[in-house]
Amino acid sequence: MKARITRALDLLRADVVGSLLRPAAWREARAAFDEGRLDEKAFRHVEDQAVRDAIRFQESLGLEVVTDGEIRRLNFQDSFGAAVSGFAAAGTTLRATEARVAGGSALARFDLPDLHQHGPAVTRRRPAVQRLRLERNVLLEEYRFARSAAKKPVKVTLIGPDRIGQRFAHEGSKAVYADADAFLADVVAIERQMIGEVVAAGCRYVQIDAPGYTAYVDAPSLEAMRSRGEDPMRNFERSLAADAAVLAGFGDVTFGIHLCRGNQHSMWHREGHYDAIAERLFNALPHQRFLLEYDSPRAGSFEPLRHVPKGKVCVLGLVGTKIPELETPEALARRIDEAARYLPLEQLALSPQCGFASDVTGNCVTEDDQKRKLELVVQTARMVWR
Repeated sequence: MKARITRALDLLRADVVGSLLRPAAWREARAAFDEGRLDEKAFRHVEDQAVRDAIRFQESLGLEVVTDGEIRRLNFQDSFGAAVSGFAAAGTTLRATEARVAGGSALARFDLPDLHQHGPAVTRRRPAVQRLRLERNVLLEEYRFARSAAKKPVKVTLIGPDRIGQRFAHEGSKAVYADADAFLADVVAIERQMIGEVVAAGCRYVQIDAPGYTAYVDAPSLEAMRSRGEDPMRNFERSLAADAAVLAGFGDVTFGIHLCRGNQHSMWHREGHYDAIAERLFNALPHQRFLLEYDSPRAGSFEPLRHVPKGKVCVLGLVGTKIPELETPEALARRIDEAARYLPLEQLALSPQCGFASDVTGNCVTEDDQKRKLELVVQTARMVWR
């Protein structure tokens, strides 16, 4: 039975990336909790209901796999940053997270603040003061509750080793980790423990979030690495090896990996086509599903898909999450046909380009926009793949 479920998840035609807009009631409750105006029990009651509503919402649209909307996270990277100790890092609040994007313009490039500022791990470039240690399995906590509320399979999302490595201040961590390889070895071990526990609890779809891979085709990001004395291609190869190691030995589990160019309050962070890294990326990573950003010219053409091995599925992120304008099924079908020139239709699927709220701020769309866009994903998938 488990094998049949996993095979069905491998081949899903309509997918979701993870995050949903945080409802107003949750935002108000979280702010009150942060400020000491609401106790934890009362806050968790509001939060649990928000997760139930998010799951029912997705199931009502006809999606065959759902997430908890990442409702419990202030930022998608909390999947790891909030799970471990060892970083010279601090907690954060809803209001502080919102302040990170204050003044930004939709569809503009998002210039990251000084990543060396004190703050949460992974969202900031923090050193290690002791070896990393898993303190709480965020994935397991989220999955157990979501599974109890869902009728459809639930997938979990976990920030991957590449981004964690990019947000590790190795130059200030020599007393703890001799080099980036030693640090990533601990990251891999912790993530394997997290995944092992969530798989044992019944999860059959794990999505690795890997927005950092597009740094290897983005000129400013490459320059930032070189300015720190790093070799970008050495970083790239190290990350590929780490991502593959995270997955090793897990049977009857669907693994997806999401690669995008940034998603912050309808802004983006990187540009550059997949071409320069596609052949190595698609063949070195063992994930069954590649969830790719393809909703804007910044992504380039579908030609890199010719490097995808047989048996793997590319989930085309054609439906924009940064804008309220709604695509049409006919236009999406034409783009899928274009992609099928390079990869057979049976190896393609459809999803939004990214989440609707990678952090609590959310993109510049409404809950109705979100609903219509997810309905469109389901409708188009049924039309194209019947």
